[in-house]
Amino acid sequence: MSCGEPHETDCGEVLDHLYEFLDSEMPDMDRDKFKQHFNECSPCLEKYGLEEAVKKLVKRCCGHDDVPTDLRSKVMGRIELIRSGQAVPDHDVSVTPQES
Repeated sequence: MSCGEPHETDCGEVLDHLYEFLDSEMPDMDRDKFKQHFNECSPCLEKYGLEEAVKKLVKRCCGHDDVPTDLRSKVMGRIELIRSGQAVPDHDVSVTPQES
């Protein structure tokens, strides 16, 4: 997705890190770059608005359940593997039947 206009921060970079922005999990300097991009790029702003709405809906519908610590750790571990470019198996053999 791109509006076809040049930006200091590329549309692909913004969309690749959109959830980090939504979750406030990036440095303030990067957040400022993203805010500037959204001011300049309506397709990315639209995508941001849609993802923000979905996130709010999920939180409202499912946000009352506590996530088990071990599940959170496993999910974060898989995210880190993906971010680092390592292969991630389709099936995690370390998950026991009670966890799935």
